[in-house]
Amino acid sequence: MRTKGRVFRSQLSPSPPSNYTSSLFIRIADITYAIVSFDPSLRIQAIYLDRNFLIHEANPDLTIGAGWDDLSNGQRGKKVFDSGGLWQLYKYNGKYSFSFTSPVFGSIPYKVALVNKDFTSAEVLLHRPYFDTDQPVNPLEYPLDELLFINLLSFGKGVEIHACGVKDSLGRGHLFVGQSAAGKSTMARLWQGVSGVTVLSDDRIVLRKLSGKIWMYGTPWHGDAGLASPGRAPLSRVYFLKHGPKNEILKQGPVESMTRLFTCSFLPFYSPEALDFTLGFFEEVVKAVPCFEIRFLPDKRITEFILSVEDRVLGCP
Repeated sequence: MRTKGRVFRSQLSPSPPSNYTSSLFIRIADITYAIVSFDPSLRIQAIYLDRNFLIHEANPDLTIGAGWDDLSNGQRGKKVFDSGGLWQLYKYNGKYSFSFTSPVFGSIPYKVALVNKDFTSAEVLLHRPYFDTDQPVNPLEYPLDELLFINLLSFGKGVEIHACGVKDSLGRGHLFVGQSAAGKSTMARLWQGVSGVTVLSDDRIVLRKLSGKIWMYGTPWHGDAGLASPGRAPLSRVYFLKHGPKNEILKQGPVESMTRLFTCSFLPFYSPEALDFTLGFFEEVVKAVPCFEIRFLPDKRITEFILSVEDRVLGCP
């Protein structure tokens, strides 16, 4: 890949450099991205990003520089993973390279993200001929934003999971885990309007362990219900979603709970270290938090049922 003699900026400090021309700061699950432009003609804009996740300038966990380039010379390195869709991952000289192609453009990547080995610094190169350089762009346009985040989490920071997350009026976090069509967006809509309740996400939640407690966070990557909040709550209960003929809750054992959490998680499966961390993390989760299968009818009675069961049978944490 040709980079016109540019030094890979991940060799720089993770702090934003002083010579950028445009910048954004994004915080998800108490993890901060700094996105900076090194080209006066490249203006950064958080297109399609929920602005509740934008913050003022702060010390970042991941610094990302962005600029125009000519990517027509192809991709170097050993292929590590192929998504079967928009992106492929390569490894070259100890660094990672995410390459993005689209049938709309052809075989030349429209974007490449070069990332250092610990995912604290990156450079996004945009193929100039494919873009209207007079218009602002989002260098982290999905799925790159989530890919970088998932990889950064895997360095002992936490796990993203396919789930709906709800914070109730007492501040307790309820996690409703399930694959597509399990009922996550349905469950999120049913909690809307319940007094004192915040829906953190209807599709993707981040779990982190901080100060000895498991926390759940909302993310900007929402589902069909379009619900996303940057808030957080201490995780009180884990529920594995299943449609049923009546509302009922069944206790789940630790091994089954770990398996179901793992199959619903977003992981860099090409990293053995990430897999080891995730398994260990989920072991901590199921030891600390009661896990249940919840079978439910899709109406408001399920929210009353959950709260009454927690208060009267399971007890408050």
